[in-house]
Amino acid sequence: MRRLSKKKALTLVKELDAFPKVPESYVESSVSGGTVSLLAFTLMAALSFLEFFVYRDTWMNYEYEVDRDFSSKLRINIDITVAMRCKHIGADVLDLAETMVFNEGLKYEPVNFELTPQQTLWQMEVLRFQDRVRVEHALQDVLFKAAIEGSPPAPPKDERDSTSLSACRIHGHMYVNKVAGNFHITVGKSIPHPRGHAHLSALLSDDSYNFSHRIDHLSFGEAIPGIISPLDGTEKVTPVSGHMFQYFITIVPTKLNTYKVSAETHQFSVTERDRVINHAIGSHGISGIFMKYDISSLMVKVTEQHMPLWKFLIRLCGIIGGIFSTTGMLHAALGFLLDVICCRFQMGIYKRLKEPPVMQQTPNETLAPTENYAQ
Repeated sequence: MRRLSKKKALTLVKELDAFPKVPESYVESSVSGGTVSLLAFTLMAALSFLEFFVYRDTWMNYEYEVDRDFSSKLRINIDITVAMRCKHIGADVLDLAETMVFNEGLKYEPVNFELTPQQTLWQMEVLRFQDRVRVEHALQDVLFKAAIEGSPPAPPKDERDSTSLSACRIHGHMYVNKVAGNFHITVGKSIPHPRGHAHLSALLSDDSYNFSHRIDHLSFGEAIPGIISPLDGTEKVTPVSGHMFQYFITIVPTKLNTYKVSAETHQFSVTERDRVINHAIGSHGISGIFMKYDISSLMVKVTEQHMPLWKFLIRLCGIIGGIFSTTGMLHAALGFLLDVICCRFQMGIYKRLKEPPVMQQTPNETLAPTENYAQ
C-alpha cells in the first residue's frame, strides 16, 4: 500500500514537470547553433565578471535630518599666515550671544610669507584639486571612501632671529558655542571690555597695515581624512594698507560613516568679498580678515553602502537567463530568415511537381469491379 501511494506521488510530481526532457535522438546539432552558443557563453562570462566588480564597489548615500544638538561646542581648526608681525595682530571669536572667545588654543609663529618650492607645489595641487571638485562633484565620494589625508609640508626652520621675520602664522584650534559668530584677525591684541569688543591698535600707524594672507587650512569640527575644505590653499595679496577681507561661511553638520572612517564633522560653503577701506570716498570699516559663520539647522548623513548578496545573485540570474533566452530567439529568427532567403528563392531547390494526367471518362462508362472486390 505504501509502495502504491509512493508511486502515485512520484507520478503526480512527474506530471508537474515544467522542464520536459527531449530525447537525444531528436536533437540535431549544427555549426550555427554551436557558434551562437559560444558567443552566448562568452557574453555571459564577460557580463558576470563585470557584475562582480559592481558588487564589490560601494557608493555614498546622502540623507538629511534636523540637527538637534545645540549644546555641544564647535571646534574651529585654523592655519592662516598673515603678512604682518605677530605683535601687531590679534585673533579671536565673537559669537551671536556676545560671548567673546579668546585665542588660548592658537599659536603665533613668526615666519616668512614667501613659500618654499615644496610648499608652492603643494598649494598649486590643492587649488587644482579644488577646481576639479567644483566641476566634478563625484570626486568628493572618492575622497570619502579613500579617506585620503593630506597636509601641507612643514615650513623649513629659519636660523634668523624672529624679529627679522615679517609674517605671522596663526595655527591651532578653538572651541566656540554652536551659534553664529565672527572669527576675525585685525590690528592689535584683543582686550576684555565691559561694554563690547576692542582691539588695542593705537600704537600702529595705518600705513603699516598689510593683511595679505594665505589660508593653509580652515575647517570646523573634528579633522578627519577625506574632506578638503573650500578655503584650503587660498591666497590673497593686496598692495593697499587698508583692506577688509570678508568670508561668509555656512556650516553644515555632517555624520560620516564609511568602512574606514566613522566620525562627526562639519562641511561648509563660503562666499568671499573684499573692499578697500577709504573713508574719503565713503568706504568705511576696519581693516582685517573677517570670517562670519552661521550653522545650518540640517544635518547631512553620509553612509557608504554595499550591494547585498541576494541582489547580486538575482542580477546574475537575470544576466544568464536573459542572454540564454535572447540568443535562442535570435538564432531561431535568423535561421528562419536564412531558410527563406537561401532556399525558397534559390533556383532549383523547390520545383513545381508535374501533375499526373487526369483520366477522362464518359458518363456512360462504368468501372468494372475487380475480382477482389467481387469476392
